[in-house]
Amino acid sequence: MSYSLVKRWRGTTLFKCVKQFALYDRKQHACHLKSSVLRRLKRLPVVAGDLKMMSTQADKEGIDVAKFPADRIRNFCIIAHIDHGKSTLADRLLEMTGAIAKTAKNMQVLDKLQVERERGITIKAQTASLLYNHQGQQHLLNLIDTPGHVDFSYEVSRSLSACQGVLLIVDANQGIQAQTVANFYLAFEAQLAVIPVINKIDLKNADPERVEAQIEKVFDIPAGECIRISAKLGTNVEKVLQAVVERIPPPVASVHDPFKALVFDSNFDHYRGVVANIAVFGGRVQKGDKIVSSHLGKTYEVNELGLLRPDEHPTQKLFAGQVGYLIAGMKDVKEAQIGDTLYNQQQPVEALPGFKPAKAMVFAGMYPMDQSEYPGLRSAIDKLTLNDSSVTVQRDSSLALGAGWRLGFLGLLHMEVFNQRLEQEYNASVIVTAPTVPYKAILSSAKLIKEHGAEEITIVNPAQFPDRSVVSEYLEPMVLGTILAPDAYTGKVMALCLNRRGTQRNMVYIDEQRVMMKYLFPLNEIVVDFYDQLKSMSSGYASFDYEDAGYQAADLIKMDFLLNGRPVEELTTIVHKTRAYSAGKAMCERLRDSIPRQMFEIAIQAAIGSKVLARETIKAYRKNVLAKCYGGDITRKMKLLKRQAEGKKKMRRIGNVDVPKDAFINVLKMNK
Repeated sequence: MSYSLVKRWRGTTLFKCVKQFALYDRKQHACHLKSSVLRRLKRLPVVAGDLKMMSTQADKEGIDVAKFPADRIRNFCIIAHIDHGKSTLADRLLEMTGAIAKTAKNMQVLDKLQVERERGITIKAQTASLLYNHQGQQHLLNLIDTPGHVDFSYEVSRSLSACQGVLLIVDANQGIQAQTVANFYLAFEAQLAVIPVINKIDLKNADPERVEAQIEKVFDIPAGECIRISAKLGTNVEKVLQAVVERIPPPVASVHDPFKALVFDSNFDHYRGVVANIAVFGGRVQKGDKIVSSHLGKTYEVNELGLLRPDEHPTQKLFAGQVGYLIAGMKDVKEAQIGDTLYNQQQPVEALPGFKPAKAMVFAGMYPMDQSEYPGLRSAIDKLTLNDSSVTVQRDSSLALGAGWRLGFLGLLHMEVFNQRLEQEYNASVIVTAPTVPYKAILSSAKLIKEHGAEEITIVNPAQFPDRSVVSEYLEPMVLGTILAPDAYTGKVMALCLNRRGTQRNMVYIDEQRVMMKYLFPLNEIVVDFYDQLKSMSSGYASFDYEDAGYQAADLIKMDFLLNGRPVEELTTIVHKTRAYSAGKAMCERLRDSIPRQMFEIAIQAAIGSKVLARETIKAYRKNVLAKCYGGDITRKMKLLKRQAEGKKKMRRIGNVDVPKDAFINVLKMNK
């Protein structure tokens, strides 16, 4: 059949009728197949039950939060040293109150981030609302599971603002640790009720009597108030819930007051915008209300609100004393500030005190792998800092690495976790420079004082460190460190502290076997590898915690690193005068191993001003110019070698040392 006949046939009415009939027949066949499959599925008991559950789930009414007055609400959080069983206890509490089903897979249910699962530690504080019947009355318990590492103490202090009491968990085997002491004093300063809980009593080496004596001596809490539990096996966990209701006071709030809520946490959702976690301190809020942010003064309409059980459970209203989440169409990450106060548009109120801003202890430069990735990385950092408000951000630029940021963190683990979250959650690859601490300088030059507007300046970028000639005094940050270790390791721990320029302030035996030492350290000495060395020399038994202790005068110097006489700004560092040679020598050796060889010799130097402290040399690639000489006079060979040397000298004078980004990354990684 020719092409013209086919074309004519497709234009006829008969062809169109045949085509429509074929389409109709195909649809009928598909519908018949679908209905027959569904009929067969419904005969299976398991699938029929699941289909029924799916159909009723949509019609299921939410929890009636109105039936929980303030006196039947308890807001509490779990605090402890790292790995003392906070998340395990949270899992058991969720199971016992019916928030989650009892299965063997319930491990760290509230640790939702991938980095938390991989490292086995809690990084973000998570909220969950529990329903518990006590003496015939149903209570609403709002639980917040907090991190245990010192680098995430800001998460703990924020969580305490939404609570009236805490569960202080102590390991029955390890006893009181450094972060146990730090977290207790955070709760004590906030005037919260403290319930001591001794966990892991099922362990072979558990000694709850010794731990009770420690708690009584260090915290002045009677041993009779301690609750002995095993969160893993669920032993005595019911007593914890009873103690929460009986010992923790209800929130002081009234539904008759104007609506007032504190934003204590938030995260960004690509489809719904900012999801804010709020603690309601007065009044009520419902879907459709017009609320105002006291920080920006902007008005928003409440689109969704509810409880976290631990997944989002929408409700129509939230009342005074309750903790939940709120979505109000905030599309910009800068609109939801942690510590902000929300109130009703019709009833303005005085803003709540909010939070004291976190003080960054470690600074590092962060740059995209390629400058074309800069806008995407900027968006990722904005969204991640919304979820982690303790990170400070300043724009920065570098000749070698391009445009980037200088970020401030609470510690080295905090920096590593932030970098890991950028890679996992936003698929962003970054270069992170060597961590530094913020120094201060008291200027003596009247011209510089006028330029900076103050006599005392803070330096977070080593490249901007002022020269000694214009400074009367340098100041370095100090921290008060608390070390708890077995008595057998006291000598080794003291030697390590003295080696890190530590000054002993106090030493107390908390029992016959454990000693608590307090040392004043320069922050720069402990920020990188002190904790690792402490754990290594104490067989993992020692624990360490530190707090800010202001600034102290120090003999500091700026060390530059030169490649063939040219300084490399990205490698500039600030060191104490006594550490200058060892730090310079180590860095030169790392650079020698990382920078590729060139056609000319490269001199790597560590210098303080014009004085060179250490040097390493990368030998040049060299052609064998004597290969064509078969015997002959020595003067011929000397002439060829001399000409080659002159060429290398000229090449070194005019040639630039091209340091690839890979070399920078390798050096900075080794420096960590």
